[in-house]
Amino acid sequence: MSNIVVLVKQVPDTYSERKLTDDDFTLDRDSADAVLDEINENAVEAALQLKEADSSRNVIVLSVGPERATEALRKALSLGCDEAKLVVDENLAGSDALGTAWTLSNALNQIEDIELIIAGNASTDGGAGSIPGLLAEYRQIPALTHMEELSVEGGKVTGKRVTEEGVFGLEAPTPAIVSVTEKSNTPRFAAFKGIMAAKKKTIEELSLEEIGVDAANVGLANATTSVSASTPKPPKSAGEIVNDEGEGGKQLVEFLVKEKLV
Repeated sequence: MSNIVVLVKQVPDTYSERKLTDDDFTLDRDSADAVLDEINENAVEAALQLKEADSSRNVIVLSVGPERATEALRKALSLGCDEAKLVVDENLAGSDALGTAWTLSNALNQIEDIELIIAGNASTDGGAGSIPGLLAEYRQIPALTHMEELSVEGGKVTGKRVTEEGVFGLEAPTPAIVSVTEKSNTPRFAAFKGIMAAKKKTIEELSLEEIGVDAANVGLANATTSVSASTPKPPKSAGEIVNDEGEGGKQLVEFLVKEKLV
């Protein structure tokens, strides 16, 4: 049985206020509701479709985060994933993309027969989109990023990437890592049966020591990037109403020019 590993992340809900802490400018995760990142639902859907095409495949969701992240993993299990693993360790707090990717790579070493690793193209809280490329380098495997179509057959992953320059067909031997966009599929909803089944499944928690990661390589103190200051988003201002008495078009153009929108 081959394994498809989906990398998921718990993030502050986009409908909640997102803010940074006042002391170290890391994301204040306690100030907002936490959810499974929306793009991760596309990644899970891609994995489940591959499993439906070949029932011998097993889908494992993997995350790095606090204990609370089990909620996001439970959501993925309710959608139909088979197993879930969470790397949870207080030394991980404040890790940047390099530290997170290094942790994920070592956690992946605990999983045998990996056919494919699937991730979202970028998280909604950080948006760096660098994890797939970093993992490809750490693990020395191909990376196919920003994919809108995906299939795996005969030891090869193929798919389509759409950009402003055109449509590109990509292929690579497995094991490989793939990132998908929100246009790759339409995520399914969790059925009641899946929700109940997810409650009974065990989420395996792993420490840094168990996966062989030195705490000196992760965490805020060892991050290669950091935020030194932040400015709150300005409050929304009232819109300007134009009463069209024959000069509406002109007034609109003048407003756009004043706001440097044209």
